[in-house]
Amino acid sequence: MFSETLRLQNAAASLAYHHQPAKGQARAILMISHGLAEHSRRYQRFAAAMAARGYHCYAHDHRGHGETTAPDAPLGRFARRDGIERVVSDIAVMHTFATGRHPGLPVILFGHSMGGLIALNAVADLPGRFAALAVWNSNFAVGLSGRTAQAILLAERMLKGSDVPSDMLPRLTFSAWGKSIPDHRTEFDWLSRDPTEVDAYIADPLCGFDASVSLWLDVFALTFRGIEKERLETLPKNMPIHLVGGGKDPATENGKAVLWLSKRLKSRGFSRISTEIYQDMRHETLNEIGAETAIADFADWCDEAIRTVPSERT
Repeated sequence: MFSETLRLQNAAASLAYHHQPAKGQARAILMISHGLAEHSRRYQRFAAAMAARGYHCYAHDHRGHGETTAPDAPLGRFARRDGIERVVSDIAVMHTFATGRHPGLPVILFGHSMGGLIALNAVADLPGRFAALAVWNSNFAVGLSGRTAQAILLAERMLKGSDVPSDMLPRLTFSAWGKSIPDHRTEFDWLSRDPTEVDAYIADPLCGFDASVSLWLDVFALTFRGIEKERLETLPKNMPIHLVGGGKDPATENGKAVLWLSKRLKSRGFSRISTEIYQDMRHETLNEIGAETAIADFADWCDEAIRTVPSERT
C-alpha cells in the first residue's frame, strides 16, 4: 500500500517510491511527480482516490527529496552535475518498472509545481511512453524575471559555490508568496487555505527545506527548456494535456501562468488541452479546501483521455 516505502535502483540512486494498486479492473497507470521541497508520501490521499477509480498509482521521491538517496544528491540537490538528465532518467526507470508490472496499460504522467516542470520535460525527452500529461500549479511563464533569477543564481554560484542554499531565491519566491497572502497566519499560507495542511507541511522535516543554488538552477532550466519549440515538436499534437491552477496561487500569478501555458500549447497545434482554474484555491490544489472536487474532475478527465487508447487490461 501507499504508506509503505519501497525501493527501486537506478544506477547509484536508490529511488524511494510508493504504490497504490488499482481497485477492480485497472484502467491505466498514473505516475505522480511531486513538487519542490516536498515528497511523494504527501500524495497518499490523491493516490487512494485515483486507485478507487481504477488507476495503479506510482509516486517516487525525486533526487534531493524525501527518502531517495544518491551519492551526489543530498537533501536539496538533484545532482552534482546533469541533474535534469538524471531526474528524467528516474522517470524513465519508474515507467519501465510500472509498465513491466502492468503490461498493456496506458500511462498518465501527473506533475505538481516543480513536478509539472519535470513532467513536461519528461514526456518530450521520452517520446512515446506516455498516453497523457497533467501539469498542475506549474509556472512556465517566468520570462524576464526568470532570466534575472538565473543571473542571481549564477552570481551566487560564482561567489559561494553551487552546493549551498541560495540566499536570494527563497526570498523572491516562498517568502514573497507567503507575504502576499492577506492576514497570513504562517509564511506557508500560500500553499493552502486549510490550516491543518499548512501545519502538517511545516511540521514535516522533509518539507520546506532550503534548496541549493544548483537545484534552483536546474528548476529554471527545466522551466525554459520545457517550452522550447523543438522540444514541444516531439509530442503528438493529439496528446491529452490537463492544466490546473489556483485563482489565489501567487506562485502562478493567480493562475495566469497556467492560462499562458494553455495558450502557448494551443498555438503549437495541441488540440486536446483541458484547462481549469479553481478560483479560490492557492498553490497545492490536492491539499486545498475542495480538493475532492478537483480530484474527481481529474479522474473524469483521465477516463476520457484513455478512452481511445488501446490496452490489454490487467
